[in-house]
Amino acid sequence: MNTQRWMSMQFFSFFLTWGIFLPYWSGWMIDTKGISVPEASLIMSFGLVARGLSTLFAFPYLSGKISSRLLLRIAGIATLIAILCYIPASSFTSLLIVTIGIHIFYPTLMPALDSAAGVLMQSKQLKHYGRARQWGSIGFVSIGMVLTIFTGAFGDEVILWALLIGMVGFVGLGFMQTPSVLAEKPQVSTSRSGMLQLFRIKHFALVLIIVILLQAAHATYYTYGYIFLQEIHAPMYLIGLIINIAVIAEIIFFSIADKGFQKFSVGSLLTLSAIGSSLRWVLVFAFPNVIVFCIAQTLHALSFAMAHYAFMKYVINYIPNAQIANAQGMYSALALSWSTAVFTIFGGFLYEIEPRFAFIGMIVCTIPAMMLALVYRNVELKREKVSVEV
Repeated sequence: MNTQRWMSMQFFSFFLTWGIFLPYWSGWMIDTKGISVPEASLIMSFGLVARGLSTLFAFPYLSGKISSRLLLRIAGIATLIAILCYIPASSFTSLLIVTIGIHIFYPTLMPALDSAAGVLMQSKQLKHYGRARQWGSIGFVSIGMVLTIFTGAFGDEVILWALLIGMVGFVGLGFMQTPSVLAEKPQVSTSRSGMLQLFRIKHFALVLIIVILLQAAHATYYTYGYIFLQEIHAPMYLIGLIINIAVIAEIIFFSIADKGFQKFSVGSLLTLSAIGSSLRWVLVFAFPNVIVFCIAQTLHALSFAMAHYAFMKYVINYIPNAQIANAQGMYSALALSWSTAVFTIFGGFLYEIEPRFAFIGMIVCTIPAMMLALVYRNVELKREKVSVEV
């Protein structure tokens, strides 16, 4: 079993489905199930809450009871069943119930895969996290391009079937030969493996706060980026391509990260990420035109990808094996779910006043993140100095 190839295939197959669900699902419910935009927003908001609860509590608990291989299989099969339940669902209530159900299982696959990658890195079975993760980004952007062709030809009904086929593929890959370390049942949990024990690890709380702020700063872009491009008169046929510039930049970063940023400390990576993120939102605010927006999209490599890579580097270097699932669950819930939900509301308030304000408003996250990252970087430099002197 080539572990590098296995991890790359897992990331690719999951993010291929995520590239269908994340950008298209609300529109699919509106167009094919006949619900209103506010109803779809409410349904997805409840789903986001369920996602946070699942990744914060259910995922770490199950990770302490069953192997990574079994967890990926269970979550994948449960997601597949939830997708099938969308077929008969037609009312607001039934769609809400099914959406909450899918958010309990489906997003859990994301921290589960990152946890598996962390375990494989610590056991020296995976050499390059960035190279494996780039295939996730490739899957995400490639399905967007392909699905646009099919929706244009056959309508939005194909979105459900594309997600269903994609998840069948992911589940099928889960039954292939798996690295042996991921098939091992975790050791019996002790008091030292509780989630709160993470905060006893040096600087974990500080790093977590920084990545929460950095990921929350994408709330406006994720929610209002598409309609803002319409606001600044971007050609409709180019909007999909412009959105994908960010993912392409992400792919390029992950492809070079393991070698290009190997000697960078976690604090340095987080500082660069905060600077890039701040610059990104300032550019969109100051120059509301399509060309500058395209240039700002390339900074997604810093604002998102570098922040994610820095957190993974911290986890691999400093988090004990028994605590990796807890760390990933907390990161997924707080940085990738709840903080985004909170700042989506804040961004929406600003967008109503003036669309550009919603983007510049995100520096309330990035500036504090930059200051905290500089503090952590200085701590790292002092620690290196002491170790050299000793």
